[in-house]
Amino acid sequence: MDAALATTALLMGAAGGPHCASMCGAAYGALGAAPGGATARARATLALHGGRIVGYSAAGALVAAGLGGLDALQAAAPIARPLWTLVHVAAIALGLWLAWTARAPAWLSGSSGRAARLLEARPIRLFRTVPPAPRAALAGVCWAGVPCGLLQSALLVAALASSPAGGALVMASFAGTSALSLWLAPTLWQRLRGRDATRGTLAIRLAGAVLALSSLAALWHGLGAALAAICGVAS
Repeated sequence: MDAALATTALLMGAAGGPHCASMCGAAYGALGAAPGGATARARATLALHGGRIVGYSAAGALVAAGLGGLDALQAAAPIARPLWTLVHVAAIALGLWLAWTARAPAWLSGSSGRAARLLEARPIRLFRTVPPAPRAALAGVCWAGVPCGLLQSALLVAALASSPAGGALVMASFAGTSALSLWLAPTLWQRLRGRDATRGTLAIRLAGAVLALSSLAALWHGLGAALAAICGVAS
C-alpha cells in the first residue's frame, strides 16, 4: 500500500512541477545563488533541495503517525485556506503585472525603501549571517510550512500511509520529483536572462503568464467545489 501511495505522490510531484516552478522557482533560484563560484552555488542548491526533502519527509511522518495527525491536518486546513487564497490572489496580480510590463514592481526591487527595511529586520539579518549552504538547508526544511494546495494534497496522501516511515517515503517521493522543476526553472531563467534584451523581456512576460495561469488554476481547483455547492451545481 505504501508503495502505491509513494507512486501516487511521485506522479503528483511530476505533474505539479510547473506549479511548483512558477510559485517557488524564483525563491529557490535566489537561495541557491551563493557567492563563491559554481561549486558554492551547487553546494547551496543541493543543501536547499536536501533540506526540502527532509522537511517534507518529517511532515509526512507526522501526519502518518495516526488518525490524530490526519485530524490535526484537517483542523489546520480551514486556518491556512485564507492565507493560501491570498497568496494565490497576490501571485495572479504579480503574474499579470510581469506579463504586461515585463519588469518587477518597485516594491519587489531590493533598491526600494520597503524592501530595504525588510532586509534589515532582525530575523532576516540573523538568517543572513548563517553560511550559504546551511542557510539554504534551513530554508528547505522550513518549506514544509508554506501554504500550498498541492502540498496539502500530498500530505493527505501521506496521512493514509501505514506507518510514519511510509508517510516519510510518500513525501520524499513528492519532494524528489517536484524538485526537478524547481531546479530547472532558475537555470532556464538565468540562461534566458543572459541573452539579448528582447529574449529577456519575453522570458519575463512568459514567466508572469505562467505564474498567473497556474495560480488561477490552483484557486479554481480549491474553490470550485465550494462555489458549485453554493450555486447548487454538481462539481
